[in-house]
Amino acid sequence: MAKPEPTQWPKAILFYGVILLLAAFVFLIFSPFLVPLGWAAVLAVLCDPWTEPWKARWGATRTAAVGTIGVTLILIVPALLLMFLFALEGIQAVHNLQEAIAAGSLAWVNHAWSWLAEKSGEAGSDLPALVRENTSRMGAALAAELGAVLANVAVFLFELSVTLFALFYFLRDGDAIVETLRAVLPFDDATREEIIAGARGLIHASVRVSLFLALVQGLLGGLGFAVVGIGSPIFWGIAMAFLALLPVVGTWPIWIPAVVWLYASRHSVRATVLLAICAGMVVITDNFLRPALLSGSARVNGLLVFVGVLGGVSAFGMLGVVLGPLVIAAAMSVLNVYTRRERPA
Repeated sequence: MAKPEPTQWPKAILFYGVILLLAAFVFLIFSPFLVPLGWAAVLAVLCDPWTEPWKARWGATRTAAVGTIGVTLILIVPALLLMFLFALEGIQAVHNLQEAIAAGSLAWVNHAWSWLAEKSGEAGSDLPALVRENTSRMGAALAAELGAVLANVAVFLFELSVTLFALFYFLRDGDAIVETLRAVLPFDDATREEIIAGARGLIHASVRVSLFLALVQGLLGGLGFAVVGIGSPIFWGIAMAFLALLPVVGTWPIWIPAVVWLYASRHSVRATVLLAICAGMVVITDNFLRPALLSGSARVNGLLVFVGVLGGVSAFGMLGVVLGPLVIAAAMSVLNVYTRRERPA
C-alpha cells in the first residue's frame, strides 16, 4: 500500500485537530445540560416499549407529545411529591428517634450495644451519644438539602423543563437515534443487531424489572409501617425501595430492626403483623414476581447491579440509580457479543 505524500500529513493533522476542537466545543455547550439530558434519555429508554406501538397509529410527533405528558403526570409529579415528603418525614424520623432515646424506650438497645462494645474492646462507646450526634448531622443534612432545593427552585424548574423538552424529541426521534447508533458501531450488520437486541434485553432485566420490584417493596414496606403505627412510613418506604435495588442487601436492614424493636417494646401483635407483611413481601417478589418478569430474559450478575447502582450514584448523583445499571447493561451486551465473535469456532 502506497504511503501518503508528505504534504498530506499537515492536512490530516489539521483535519483531526479541527474535529477534536469541535468535539470540545460541543461538550462545553452541552455540559450544563448533561444531567437533564441524561434523565430524558433514561426516561425515553424506559418508556419506549409503551410508546413505540402507537407511532404507526398516531404518528411519531403526537405519540411523543402524549408520552411526554403521560410521563409527567404518572412519574414526575408523584416523584416530586415523594421527594418532598421524604425530606420532611426524614427530619421527623430523626426527631422521633431522638425522643425515643430521651424517653428511655430504647434502653435495651443501649445495653446490647454496651455488651458488644465491651466484647470488642470499645467499652467507652456510648450509643445514645453516638445516635444523638449522628441523627443531628442527618437532620441538618436533610434540612440543608431541602433548603437548597427550595433556594434553587428556578434552576430546578428550568432543568425539569429541559428534561421534558428533550424527552419529547428522544421519544419522537428514537428510531433515528438508533439508526445513527447502528451506523456508528464498528461491527458488521449482524453483530450490530445482536448488540442492540442484547442491550434491550439486559436493560429490561436489570433496570425495568429491578425498578418495578423496588417500587413494590417500598410501597408494601411503607404500608406495613403505616399499618403498625410506626412514624414516617413514607420515609421508610422510600428508603426500603432504594435498598431493594441492591442485590443481597435488600430491605431487611430497615424492617428487621423495626420488628425487633416492636417485640422488645412488648407490642407483639404489631411486630407479628409487620413481620408477616415484610417477610411476605420479600417471598412474593423474590420467588414469584421476579422469576415471572425475568422469564426468558438475560440475567445480570448481582455484583454488577450492586456496583452499577452505588457507582452510578457516586458518579452521577440520583441519576446514577438508573443510569448506572443502564451503562453496565449496555457494556455487558457489547462485551458478550464481542467475546463470542472473537472466540475461535
